[in-house]
This record gives sequence, C-alpha cells and structure tokens, in this order.
Amino acid sequence: MDALALEKKAQRNAELRERLMQLKKERNAIILAHFYQRPEIQEVADFIGDSFGLAQKAKETDADVILFCGVHFMGESAKILNPQKTVIIPDERAGCPMADMVNVDGLRKLKAQHPNAKVVAYINTSADVKAETYICCTSSNAKQVIESVDSDEIIWVPDKNLGHYVSQFTDKKMIIWEGYCNTHDQLSVEDIMTLKQQYPEAVVVVHPECRPEVVSLADYVGSTTGILKYCRESSHKEFIIGTEDGTRYMLEKDSPDKTFIFASKYLVCPNMKVNNLKKCVEALENMKPEIFVPEDVADAARASLERMLEVAPA
Repeated sequence: MDALALEKKAQRNAELRERLMQLKKERNAIILAHFYQRPEIQEVADFIGDSFGLAQKAKETDADVILFCGVHFMGESAKILNPQKTVIIPDERAGCPMADMVNVDGLRKLKAQHPNAKVVAYINTSADVKAETYICCTSSNAKQVIESVDSDEIIWVPDKNLGHYVSQFTDKKMIIWEGYCNTHDQLSVEDIMTLKQQYPEAVVVVHPECRPEVVSLADYVGSTTGILKYCRESSHKEFIIGTEDGTRYMLEKDSPDKTFIFASKYLVCPNMKVNNLKKCVEALENMKPEIFVPEDVADAARASLERMLEVAPA
C-alpha cells in the first residue's frame, strides 16, 4: 500500500511539474526557491538560494512574474528590489514568526530611547521594519555591515541569537531585540552532545540563529550558503547539521558521498513547508496571492537594502 501511494504521489508530482512548466512559459515567470523548501519545489526552481540572493537573481532576468517559494518577507524583498515585476507566493500563510516578533511601534520606541544608535535589521524582517532601518544585513555579511555603520551604538533586530554571535566580533554597544527563530532556537546542547557521542568523527556545523551555547560547540558557524559551501569543500565525510532540514536536498546533491546527520528531528520550519507543487501551479494559474508593498515603504526599505550592498555582498 505504501509503495502504491508513493507511486501515485510521484505520478501526481510529474503531472504538476508539467503543468507548472507550461504556466511558467505562458506567464514569462521565474521560479525562485529558498533552501528550506520541499525537495520537489527545489527540483523545479530556476534558482535555489537564500532570500536576498534570490531577490537579486530576479533582477537579472527578463521575467515578468516572480513565483517566490519561501515566506512572506522574502516575497516582499523581491518586490522591493523588483517593483516593476509581479511577485506571487504559493501560500499567503507562509509567514515568519521571527519577523513577526519585531514591529514598527516597538522599534520606534527603542529608537527614541537610544537616539544615537542606528538600526541594523536582519533581512528576516517585514518591509515595514526595513523602512525604519538604517541598514540591513544577512547572516553571512552581518559582521562587515555592523563595522561599517558610523555609530558606536547599534540597535539590532530581530534575532537575539544572531545578534549575540555578531556582538563577539565588534566593540560597539549592541542593543539586541528579543526575537528568535522558532526552528533554530529549539536545538539544544544535549542534541549536539548525543550525536557527537554516536558520531565521534563527524564535524558539527550550525547556523548562527542557534542558541549561543549550541554555537559554541560547532566546528563551523555560518549562513545556509556558508554551510553548504563548507560541507561541499571539506575533506570530512560526516557532518552533524544544525540548520533547517530543507538544506538536506542541496547537501546530498552537492556531496552524495558524504553523510549528513541532522541534529534534531524538529529542525523543520512549518511555515516554509506549507508550500507545495499544487499551490505553485494554482498561484501561476490565478496570479495570486500577490505581494504588494506601498511605494513609500518600498522606497525606504530599498534604501536600507542598497546600503547593505554598498558595504558587502549578501
């Protein structure tokens, strides 16, 4: 019965892929997929990457429509950088709890309390928050961005774990917002230590959105793109992975001869996983849900993104 169900699923996915390719051609669309998406979505994507890298990729094409397979703030970034294009997402419920942990009113109050500080916002924030921000950053360029800011005080939003990690590399005063990634934050020291005992030869690699005590156990700490590059180029054969499960697809594709042990079965972002092939097809058929960003918000948010690009690539 399981074999039959798998066969039917494979047949259905093949039909959906065929329809998706037809719609993509008709709409002059490009399909962008984040590393955390389901494997069947990554398989059909024109580009796979992190949120900002994908938004930049969209600028390099002549597509009229961007189907962004990720979460809502990623679609917003794509729209901000590509205002003339239509940006749609497979499921409007694909939000980001961490991005929702910081709001404009709270940020404005914090700015009033620290008038000499400048705001550095992690890319994982809404367009409204980016519009209140001096400069944005990614997990890979956060250190360079913070050092580039002409201020001794930094208001950092929204991820406290990434903020703590970056604070170790600067003498600036970091005023850190109390947000976190629900998926990465639940990874524990016990999870890592248990696997290190089982796999003593394995290298531990984690994302800096993990808790500080977990990050301290890692052999390598880096962004999703950084983790993929490190594992691909490393001579080691076993890796304990401390980031979202969706990266398994690209890790195994890049290095089929290596073993990747994910540090917890709970390293799955439910928001990323609401997207599927059927919803991708429906989005291109109906041209919705569409992402809209008010022009004044988009202009202010775009300035914070462009400042980042002047300092360091994402």
